[in-house]
Amino acid sequence: MEVYLIRHTTPVLEPGLIYGRKELLLHDTFPDELAVVMRQLPEHFEVVYSSPAFRCVELAKEISPDFIIDTRLQELDFGEWEGKTWDTVDQVALQCWMDDYVTVCVPGGESMVQMRDRVMEFWNELLTQAHTRVCIVTHAGVIRLLLASVRNIALTDIFDIKVHYGEVIVVKPFTS
Repeated sequence: MEVYLIRHTTPVLEPGLIYGRKELLLHDTFPDELAVVMRQLPEHFEVVYSSPAFRCVELAKEISPDFIIDTRLQELDFGEWEGKTWDTVDQVALQCWMDDYVTVCVPGGESMVQMRDRVMEFWNELLTQAHTRVCIVTHAGVIRLLLASVRNIALTDIFDIKVHYGEVIVVKPFTS
């Protein structure tokens, strides 16, 4: 199976904005970024999956009008911090989370372990399918988790994996 992992294109956001599940508009560079993404893709996918976020759906529908939304492909839930900036949230809680973002939940949100569990549920289900070419339009956090799994990288090192807006990464996971 060949899996094309694609991060959404550049959103419109203010510096320091916390936006896991927050809906954002796409930057006016979307048509140019879309063209770059499309040049990297094959003509056909057996299935295209997308996070429900607008910034992913807009790209997915350009790849295939028959894409499937899966909520397990959502970005980390930043709970009470969604839409705020890093400098405006409780700094003690922020430090606690930054010291252990793997297991500590964001207030009202989720931990990296919880996110990994839902993403891996999707991934393990996908790997049981007989597809040969799949596309997943999602977020940097989801892509990092999938790459960490495929490359056997610890969750504590997940932010060492860089994923740029509109980046296309092809993986060929082992299936049983």
